[in-house]
Amino acid sequence: MNISTFKAFRSRNYRLYFAGQSISLIGTWMQKTAVSWVIYTLTHSTFMLGLTLFASQFPSFLLSLFGGVVSDRYNRFRVLLTTQVASMIQATILAVIILLKHYAVWEILTLSVILGAINAFDVPARQSLVFEMIEDKNDLPNALALNSSMVNLSRLIGPAIAGFVLETMGDGICFLLNAVSFIAVIGSLLLMRLPKYVKQEHSKNVMGELKEGFSYLKKTPSISFVIMMLGLISLLVLPFSTLIPYYAREVFKGNATTFGVIDSVIGLGAFCGAIFLASLKPGSNLKKILSINTLVFGIGLLLFSHEDTYWLALVFATIAGFGMMSQITVSNTLIQTSVEPGMRGRVISFYAMAYFGLQPVGGLLVGLVSKWIGAPDTILFEGIAALGIGLLHYSFLRKEKLRQKNNVMAVEERHLQTVN
Repeated sequence: MNISTFKAFRSRNYRLYFAGQSISLIGTWMQKTAVSWVIYTLTHSTFMLGLTLFASQFPSFLLSLFGGVVSDRYNRFRVLLTTQVASMIQATILAVIILLKHYAVWEILTLSVILGAINAFDVPARQSLVFEMIEDKNDLPNALALNSSMVNLSRLIGPAIAGFVLETMGDGICFLLNAVSFIAVIGSLLLMRLPKYVKQEHSKNVMGELKEGFSYLKKTPSISFVIMMLGLISLLVLPFSTLIPYYAREVFKGNATTFGVIDSVIGLGAFCGAIFLASLKPGSNLKKILSINTLVFGIGLLLFSHEDTYWLALVFATIAGFGMMSQITVSNTLIQTSVEPGMRGRVISFYAMAYFGLQPVGGLLVGLVSKWIGAPDTILFEGIAALGIGLLHYSFLRKEKLRQKNNVMAVEERHLQTVN
């Protein structure tokens, strides 16, 4: 690791954002861990774990495209500030009903749906605003990689704290700490000095702008292929995490702390992957790295699926986390560095729809399949799916390289014919 790993911190606004978001995300992962544990404790059902993921993320699938239009049409800073305040209110309500010990599964699921709807508008605004926070746009890939390191460090710390808090202080305190954590990110946003917002006139209505975004994707296959790959991973592989409570309780005969540790080592692997990406030299072949890390993801899941030795399972979960991280970060970087500024919000909304929207469908699928063939075999098949997607990506890259080579040769041949 060297100083260039953190070069995006040269931008004051990004430093503020990173600090506030880091604290808030630790709270978010504490809440995610606590929700999974509470639901599994109440129901002892892997299907209900999948349904919880579905409830929290499917609204993002339905509304992300509109979130992208809102991000492109209105002041992204105000949109983000609004979504963060709304998230804080949702977290506070959840904390209150848990603390009062007067809750049912349907209430938790309803609040999860509300959070998913908020995130549909939060993600396009937040990801697009990062571009505006960076003073030197050459630092953008580094900022996006640092974003992922932040997300995954919080995934490492959050579940571990959640496991401890769940065991010693109870689930209500876990949810309350998440609600309090939003003060940090809201405060950091209010301290920023962003360029003055210039309102732009929009000749098209919302549906017209949605169609414009879709047409742009059709004309840029390099971006649309990355989004398609992320969609497949989100549907078939990423929902493996919904089955972790099963491993903690049934395979390793553990408790909430065991669950927190497994979730944390997945975060550790992802954090190491994010730091690796942040340390890459400019011009590195990100598409090739994405393909290789998809294979690493699959291998980690294959090894983890039927491992009943706890420490070995933690090692394999870490490997899976390392490979998993690239799906989100590299895809985001490839999109952000190549998309037209006026299309950024809408294209990121397609990215968010593929990532957040298809995971809940996959969560339901994983929940159903695991009831039929068991959790270990389900994760085994998810690992096989990751290997297949990685090989498909590698094949696409080879064809793309060959096509580019043929195009260069054709241009040179025409040039020679012209000269002769």
